[in-house]
This record gives sequence, structure tokens and C-alpha cells, in this order.
Amino acid sequence: MPKTKLQNVIFTIIMALIMVYGMIVYNVALNTGGVTNATFAMALHELPIMAPIAFVLEFFVVEKLATRLAFTFMRPTDRPQFITYAISLMIVCIMCPVMSLIATLLFKEPSFGTWAHTFGCNMPMALIWQLCYCGPLTRLIFRTLFRSAAEPAAH
Repeated sequence: MPKTKLQNVIFTIIMALIMVYGMIVYNVALNTGGVTNATFAMALHELPIMAPIAFVLEFFVVEKLATRLAFTFMRPTDRPQFITYAISLMIVCIMCPVMSLIATLLFKEPSFGTWAHTFGCNMPMALIWQLCYCGPLTRLIFRTLFRSAAEPAAH
């Protein structure tokens, strides 16, 4: 979707914000025993810490690695939609354990067991959130932003 470096930066910012916020809401809900209106506000406290970390990891390391991994089982001639899903799957497979480790170190009692539990709880949600909601919403926002910017103004 992004065609320039600037577009890629914007796309990655949108993706990181939506993905990280959703996963923080999920983890706050796990830690507090459920979702209340306060859960969404509480999640905002970790967002300024975790979103930049996710952006840097995704933009500089994970995107390229995930694309290479996806093309170990996809071909360039496969349907673009399936290539997008494969890359998204690989991104989650890399980002989820890494972000779970970072969250464990920053916000929990750090141990291998705590990380394994955090990762185990986060992985299914991260896959569903990315493939069904975050990814499509990010692509919709991105297309809307760049379609309106590319269209000539009405007279």
C-alpha cells in the first residue's frame, strides 16, 4: 500500500498506534479482571511508551524480516490479499513475543515464566486483532488519507 518512505512511516505509525492500543486494552482487562470504561483510559498510560517501541521495531527490523519469511511460503504471483495476510501473520509472530518481553520487563515482575504467560495470552488475541480488525482498519484509514490527498479539489 505505501508507495513512498513517508507513506510507509505514516502507515506504520497508524498500525502501531491501533495495534498497541488494542493490545494494551486487552492486557489491562486481563490484569483488572474485565473491561470497564476505565480500562480504555488506563490503557492510554502505557501507549506513549509502547507505541514508539513498536514503531521502531516494526519500521526498522520486523517489516523486512516478516516479508522475507512470508515469501518462504508465498509466491509473488499469489493473490495480493493472501500475501498481505502472510506478511501480517509473520509480523505478529515476530512482534508478539518481543513486545510481550518488553511489556514484561517494563510493567511486570520480570521472569521467564511471566514472559511465557504474557506471550501465551497475547498471541491468540494479537493474531485476531491484527487480521480481523487492526490491519483492515489501518489500511482503510491509510487509503482514505492518501486517496483524498491525491484527488483534485472539487470546483
